[in-house]
Amino acid sequence: MLALRLSRGSHPLVLLRRLLLAAASAGVGFLLLCTLSYAVTGPHPADPAAQRLAWCLAPLAATVQLAVAVARTDPGTRPRQGLSAVGLGPVRMSALAAASTAVSAVLGSAVALLFFLHLRGDLSGTPFDGDAAELLAAGEPLPLGAVLLLLALVPVLGAGAAALAFRPPRRRTGEPPGDEPEHSTEAPTGLPWGVALTAVGVAVEAYTARGTEGTGGTPGGVLAGWTLTAVGLAMAGPGIVHLCGRVLQSVRPGAMRLLAGRALMDDARRIGRPLGVVCAVVSAVIAASALAGERPQPFGPLTALGAMLVAACTTATLLTSAVEARQDRAATRAGLLELGAPAALLQATALLRAVVLLAVFAPLTWAVAELAALPLRH
Repeated sequence: MLALRLSRGSHPLVLLRRLLLAAASAGVGFLLLCTLSYAVTGPHPADPAAQRLAWCLAPLAATVQLAVAVARTDPGTRPRQGLSAVGLGPVRMSALAAASTAVSAVLGSAVALLFFLHLRGDLSGTPFDGDAAELLAAGEPLPLGAVLLLLALVPVLGAGAAALAFRPPRRRTGEPPGDEPEHSTEAPTGLPWGVALTAVGVAVEAYTARGTEGTGGTPGGVLAGWTLTAVGLAMAGPGIVHLCGRVLQSVRPGAMRLLAGRALMDDARRIGRPLGVVCAVVSAVIAASALAGERPQPFGPLTALGAMLVAACTTATLLTSAVEARQDRAATRAGLLELGAPAALLQATALLRAVVLLAVFAPLTWAVAELAALPLRH
């Protein structure tokens, strides 16, 4: 009940982010139901249903990532002083974040079910009733347990991930609450592993694409390679952002470079991971454009819907993480303004951070895409 009351009284931008999560949940639920309808029509040796289900994992993972980002920027679930005294400690706040995420995701899953039944023709008297009856296997009954299980994936996984994101950190022996810093400027340790995973993923993508050149199928090896690439870039992203901040502060920096570099180091873990995932998605889009030029009609409508969901969710996650970083820097920004720092300096600092990240990640994205698409041009 508390989660519903907080949802009703939230700021319009907060409600917009929750609606985006509901829309993403609806898209993933619809894709999963379409895969189920394809599976019940019989065995498909050329295009197994399990392979189609595997292609739904990328939109599912992107939606869960968006759910965590939305929960972290929700004012109703952010930890504040004095809440423990009224019974809203870290555990209760974690449960509240999970409940709020589940409400939005369940709403999206319900919309997906209604839209799916509508296109199958099971709901009569509505526009476009049964227009996709043949595609969605209208003549075949769907197992109720499988439908409920698939529709529950986003709410359960999203709520669980949101609860884990709000889990209080473990304290060392003898360390009272408040000793640990909110942000750490230590260099993330995942950069070497991220580079290695990215290289392996690009190699797998290139090898698989070369092995299926001239065919119309979309092999599971391409998905496996892209997944490794995305995980590698997500692991390497924080280290790259941290390194950008350190380089920006080197060689006799001024006030603007000092502020921009320190902010990048503080936010390396927060924005580095979603930035790395966006880099992987954009590189996949560039490589897919090369694939589309080599093969006639390589992608169907459901594949395009899944790609749109991944692109939209990852972009929304990055923007939401940037909003979270801005919220956490609000006190620092107010303090600098009180000390007499001009507002133009702070705006120029934010612009410098964006330019540096774009200058680093844009060539990286292009390089990964070119390496992945290189076998398709031969």
